[in-house]
Amino acid sequence: MTAPGRDDPIYVAGHRGLVGSAVLRDLEAAGYRNIITRASWELDLREQQAVRDFFGTEKPAWVVCAAAKVGGIVANNDYPGEFIHDNLAIQTNVIENCRAAGVRKLIYLGSTCIYPKMAPQPIREEHLLTGPLEPTNEAYAIAKIAGLKMCEAYRKQYGLQSVTLMATNLYGPGDNFDLERSHVIPALMRKAHEAKLAGAPAMEVWGTGSPLREFLHVDDMASAVRFCLENDVPHSMVNVGTGDEISIADLTRLICEVVGFDGELRFDTTKPDGTPRKLADSSRLRGLGWRPAIGLREGLAATYDWMLKTVDLRLNASA
Repeated sequence: MTAPGRDDPIYVAGHRGLVGSAVLRDLEAAGYRNIITRASWELDLREQQAVRDFFGTEKPAWVVCAAAKVGGIVANNDYPGEFIHDNLAIQTNVIENCRAAGVRKLIYLGSTCIYPKMAPQPIREEHLLTGPLEPTNEAYAIAKIAGLKMCEAYRKQYGLQSVTLMATNLYGPGDNFDLERSHVIPALMRKAHEAKLAGAPAMEVWGTGSPLREFLHVDDMASAVRFCLENDVPHSMVNVGTGDEISIADLTRLICEVVGFDGELRFDTTKPDGTPRKLADSSRLRGLGWRPAIGLREGLAATYDWMLKTVDLRLNASA
């Protein structure tokens, strides 16, 4: 299969989210000139007829589906009905209309959180559906697994070319820094910054700090999306990660260095740690020639700079 031409119509669904906005930036920087986007208020991807009309009018030749209802552990646990309904509706409408419109390739974005809770480490693609899911995000995971399997079924029956990318923990520009809903890096970054501004002698961190996690800058994720869009990928699904692990304790220290907070770190061991280790095996994608380019410290520094310039948290008042 040939790569997209620079003037081919490419639809990026979810272009205002963390991953979608990075994909949009990356495609534009690579010289693609006919990128189609719609905000959710312009096109509700849950509405079947609206999506059918959009595909019929715009006729995209290539599609990146980064649109999804996402959230942290609290939102996933409190609103499972919304998470399974909205994600099933969004991806079903997009995948079906990719088929109907004769789209040349679909890049569908998943997450390593769809793997079994106790999957062997590092997690390989074949570990999918080999054990129970993490209960707190089961609704989201089941919806995303259904999308992956729908892509595989459509490839088998209709010849729809697609690749599902399972991303590890992502961070970077466009992240959510709300302490109630953010993931670990933006949450720790905001806490460290606010502790610095307050001149606090210490900063509290949940858990023991011992769990190991893998983090990928969202711009590297976008480069993986474009790599799979432009190249033949002989797999229906591939993991996307760095292959590097860091403990939560060491991550917190690194973030504090980047932010400039030099107070004490107090680990609240009464709070849960979560899974001890979560590492994706990305050898399939690496074997095809893709590599991440952004180191963790470099990525954290760029993310902090973006947070200071962009996020309305009254961060700049004393910075």
